[in-house]
Amino acid sequence: MKNILVPVGSNDHAVNTLQYAIDFAEAVEAKIYLVHVYSSPKISGSILKVDQIIERDSKAVLKDLIKNVDRKNVEIITSTLKGYSVIDTLKQLNKLLQIDLIIASTKNDGADENIFLGKITGNIIKDTKVPVLIIPKKVTFKPIKKILMTIKSGSIKSVSTLDLLVKIKNTFSSTIHLLQVKTPKLDAKDLPLNDVLESHIDKLIPTTNATVFQGVLEFLHEENPDMLCVIRRKRGFFKKLWENDRVKKVNFDSSIPLLVLKGMS
Repeated sequence: MKNILVPVGSNDHAVNTLQYAIDFAEAVEAKIYLVHVYSSPKISGSILKVDQIIERDSKAVLKDLIKNVDRKNVEIITSTLKGYSVIDTLKQLNKLLQIDLIIASTKNDGADENIFLGKITGNIIKDTKVPVLIIPKKVTFKPIKKILMTIKSGSIKSVSTLDLLVKIKNTFSSTIHLLQVKTPKLDAKDLPLNDVLESHIDKLIPTTNATVFQGVLEFLHEENPDMLCVIRRKRGFFKKLWENDRVKKVNFDSSIPLLVLKGMS
């Protein structure tokens, strides 16, 4: 892992998310690209002058963030970018900079306490192909000693999906407990685990629940992990969960960092 992208807004979660990203980047020996994407309002008149004002404010956001974190020895490259679509701009950056991981706040577009994921982070998960590490409010970095990974199907079409998980496991000497949730609609052929996945887990926890989320709720407190990991596939529970722009806490919630890997099936 070499390059981590941290897109930020002006919300009060940004400092905490950036500090977590710095601490994480130091551990995995990666650099950070800290970006603030802004767009111009569609108004008549001197658009150039409006752009200059917004760009100035955007740079001020990044400057203020950097001032309020401990940079340690991590290389941080800051950039303000104008784009009519935040997601399209981030997609271009992912390719241009060969981003390995995106670290984002849970909420970045409002203070509604009923919302777990804000619109921008939700769209990042839904519309980009890069793994995303989501940092809840007030969560501080600590070594990731136990990971609770949750799946339904044990099939993984591309083993590269697991690359980041393996990197984290090796860096922190983590143990991986795999919670496989058998739901009523799960096909028996999906029960066997991918060989590569099986080789990296330390404990298999089979359970039967109506939904994957119920399975997570049942074991999250018992396992007390440092990180929760899921795979966003083209089908399945988490695909349906993130079809909308925002995710309400009633549908999904996590008080620990959530790693979303990108599956291909």
